[in-house]
Amino acid sequence: MTQHAHPLPVEIGLTAAIVAVSGAAGDSPEPTILVARPASAISDAALPSGPFDPVAHRTFEIGLRAWVAEQTGVPLGYVEQLYTFGDRGRHAQAGDLDPHVVSVGYLALTRTDTTLTKTPEAAFRPWYAFFPWEDWRAGRPALLDAVLLPRLEAWADEETKAAPAARLSRRERLRILFGTQGGRFDEDSVLERYELIYEAGLVPEARRDGREAAPAPAEDAPLGQPMLNDHRRILATAMGRLRAKMKYRPVIFELMPETFTLTALQRTAEAISGRHLHKQNFRRLVEASAVVEPTGDMSHATGGRPAALFRFRREVLQERPAPGLRVGARV
Repeated sequence: MTQHAHPLPVEIGLTAAIVAVSGAAGDSPEPTILVARPASAISDAALPSGPFDPVAHRTFEIGLRAWVAEQTGVPLGYVEQLYTFGDRGRHAQAGDLDPHVVSVGYLALTRTDTTLTKTPEAAFRPWYAFFPWEDWRAGRPALLDAVLLPRLEAWADEETKAAPAARLSRRERLRILFGTQGGRFDEDSVLERYELIYEAGLVPEARRDGREAAPAPAEDAPLGQPMLNDHRRILATAMGRLRAKMKYRPVIFELMPETFTLTALQRTAEAISGRHLHKQNFRRLVEASAVVEPTGDMSHATGGRPAALFRFRREVLQERPAPGLRVGARV
């Protein structure tokens, strides 16, 4: 093992991907992510974050909630630790003397996306602004065929035959992650897709980290808005986790109002998963799961035919261990 006379100091950071759904009670909900721009950032958006102080914070989660409260004032509901992000090169380069930041990423959910009590620098922004290729609700994103896949396929063609045989080829990873050559686009693989794009050098974060980069995308078709440090990678992890977890745990109701229509619930599930769902199939699955119950009231918000209002059945958590919305196949 190589020993260094002056090892790089390491700092533990806490970073939160805080998700809310704007318009969750209506027909056009949008998943949003809370960004807080630190004083050191000039243009890149940043997730709320701060260093872990073991004296002031007994646990990581306590520290995380303290930083979020200080920077944004947004109340957090569900909180889950995602992963520890510490890759060399994302923060540190050879010769750097500043501490290397190891970020502990969290997914947090809140129903609040309109009132920020602490600072005007914090705001909720659509998460598809950072990952435009993940939104399939209106069909296959034009960005895929116009910009992203041609660049990824050109990068895949550059792979040498000397690549390790035990590793999937670039072409195989493209097929698995982006559904090329008859493959299936798996909405849960958000992080893996972003990592492939990063590895190909197609996002500003890769060039900023010193990786050999492909030509930058055209100004009129950027591959999503960049974020500070590892923050877009952390957001990708949070998106994939929430999409997957929604299918076996009732986390979606942490983002819904207390009462809602089944149409609003479906539109929210579509907004998070990034895909259109068959109305009748979705309602059958909701009824079979018994995760909601009617309130007896009606909604007149649309101005059309009144719609029945429902609420989450919290008793389902005691009835079985994994109640979620097992949404059907992509249509």
